[in-house]
Amino acid sequence: MITMGMKFGKLLNNRINKMNKSISIVIPAYNEEKRIGLSLIQITKYMDENKYNYEIIIVDDNSTDNTLKIIKNFKSDKIKIIKNIVNRGKGYSVKKGILNSKHPFVLFSDADLATPIEELKKFMELIAKYDIVIASRNLKGSYIKVKQPFYRKFLGKSFPLLVNLIVLNKFEDTQCGFKLFKTNVAKKIVSLQTFDGFSFDVEILFIALKLGFKIKEEPVTWINKDGSKVKLIGDTFKMFLDLFKIRFNNHIGKYGK
Repeated sequence: MITMGMKFGKLLNNRINKMNKSISIVIPAYNEEKRIGLSLIQITKYMDENKYNYEIIIVDDNSTDNTLKIIKNFKSDKIKIIKNIVNRGKGYSVKKGILNSKHPFVLFSDADLATPIEELKKFMELIAKYDIVIASRNLKGSYIKVKQPFYRKFLGKSFPLLVNLIVLNKFEDTQCGFKLFKTNVAKKIVSLQTFDGFSFDVEILFIALKLGFKIKEEPVTWINKDGSKVKLIGDTFKMFLDLFKIRFNNHIGKYGK
């Protein structure tokens, strides 16, 4: 009986460990031919070496370069491609990827891996106590390995101040493209998401707090990569207006009572 009990306990622990290392990785991609290949090599190498049970969901936002060709030539049965018929935006692509994820945890990461995939280790440890863990470049303990140009750095510091003034008085960095969720939590949140563009990060964090989910902001190593898709004037102004739209959406009940 003791032997049977020990075997059952071992099987149960193995199953729990497997579930704890089962993750979907969502990568929104638009014209990423210069970066997506290396990022996939780094992700699959890390996940395989650390014995994760995983899938990589790449949501191609109607790229006009060789992004899709590079992904399709990458030999891995872990990669799933979803293609948007028209260009919809980063927020739409992340939402679509999350809704198609199958594992207990879901990470969305920018295609350039500005936050290295190795940061996942501590995020997976933290997610046991939280519903969401988000990367931050502005917290004490973060390490900016390659810095942004001064004008992007200025915007990177200014936008969080506006977020705190208008919408969320809680986070130092809402825009870092590396966020880990319990998948059931993520699906509840994005089902209420209305933004397709770059300000979706603020909206989903607002929704998460409104629904009572626990969020941990964690400092990370971050490496600036060339090729940002954010248009400094047009996108920045729209993101500013979207902060007020979140307040309005909340007022009219779009995010629930």
